[in-house]
Amino acid sequence: MSTQVIAIVILLTVFFGLMILRIPIAFSVGMSCFATCWYLDIPADIIAQNMVKGVNGYSLMAVPFFILMGEIMSTGGIARRLVDLASSLVGWMKGGLAMVTVVASMLFGCVSGSSTACTATLGPVMIPMMEKKGYNKEFATDITMSSSITGLLIPPSHNMVIFAMVAGGVSVGSLFMAGIIPGLLIGFILMAYSYIKAKKENYPTEAAFSVKKVAVASARAFWGLITIIIVVVGVCTGIITATESAAVAVIWSIFVTFALYREVPITELPKMVLRATRTLAMILMLVATSSAFGWLLAYLKVPQLITGGIFNISTNPYAVLFIINVILVLLGMLMDMSSIILIATPILLPIVTSIGMSPVHFGALLIVNLGIGLLTPPVGGTLFIGSAISEIRFERLAKTMLPLYAVLAAVLMLVTYIPEISLTLPALVK
Repeated sequence: MSTQVIAIVILLTVFFGLMILRIPIAFSVGMSCFATCWYLDIPADIIAQNMVKGVNGYSLMAVPFFILMGEIMSTGGIARRLVDLASSLVGWMKGGLAMVTVVASMLFGCVSGSSTACTATLGPVMIPMMEKKGYNKEFATDITMSSSITGLLIPPSHNMVIFAMVAGGVSVGSLFMAGIIPGLLIGFILMAYSYIKAKKENYPTEAAFSVKKVAVASARAFWGLITIIIVVVGVCTGIITATESAAVAVIWSIFVTFALYREVPITELPKMVLRATRTLAMILMLVATSSAFGWLLAYLKVPQLITGGIFNISTNPYAVLFIINVILVLLGMLMDMSSIILIATPILLPIVTSIGMSPVHFGALLIVNLGIGLLTPPVGGTLFIGSAISEIRFERLAKTMLPLYAVLAAVLMLVTYIPEISLTLPALVK
């Protein structure tokens, strides 16, 4: 075998081998880079330089602010107000509590930008509430987990910021807008599924619709929702950058949480900052090591090998996109979301752009795909959290999720093959 092939085998074998041994993924990535460099006799300081280069980007500064904003707002009473607003809007329908969960996930996702945080926050509230009302516990857990991925798409989403950084030259505002319709589409289809399931199982409705209740719930949630408006309007209109909007949103969320809602004391702020810092540390470590990993992949010409392999199978754009979706689904079953964005984007983006796909469209497709990956075994983070909250075995949830996997796969195909779903709103705000 050639030196190139042996180096690729070492890189991937060490990486996946350490993952199987449950070594944290950032360390698995970094150690595989150093092992490969040792074989190739490349100085280790080149890896260090690429790691520093990976985290030395202005756009990446938005990520810590978005994480801190989500931490403050999810702890400071926003979640309960969003659930109340969702209940007033859709609770009166058949299977209303399931629909409340979906709408609350869509609203809370705007705050947290995280599927796992959304499930961890709403799950302990909504799953027991649905079970008490006669809903099947597995269904209650499944719909809570599935709806949580809307938060990855509906802005603000720090994963979109990471993709923009890796893709290079892609507008964060355009990516934010590209995620809105796919996020809403997932939510509406899950609501339709909930309605059909509720009719079949005769799940109950909640109190009758009331304009007064909607008005009261909207007023209570208004100040928290202003945070989302600051970010989306600011970034998409170009008035301020993503980093600036995130910083302003943090200041506003502190004001709303501690001055207006006042459900938690200001002494809790350092704890919120600490939790956000821990999350950020994991992300930045992953960004740094993945940057070095990406440099090694480029050095070993792995993107060209994968491109050639895919185009050897087919050059039809529809078939190529299907193959890429399969690859992303498999990666989503084995790796966490940020890792795949950082590692797969430099490899797959040139392929999709060569067949005429917009980078903005690919960003939306990638996030939908990886959101589904969070719900799939063996390493789906959201699936594990849902299992822990509901106390239902991981394997049992994966089985009961099968109908929802089919629903989400259908949405993925729509987003993949109908570009207008992702590109209509970005085109309107240009």
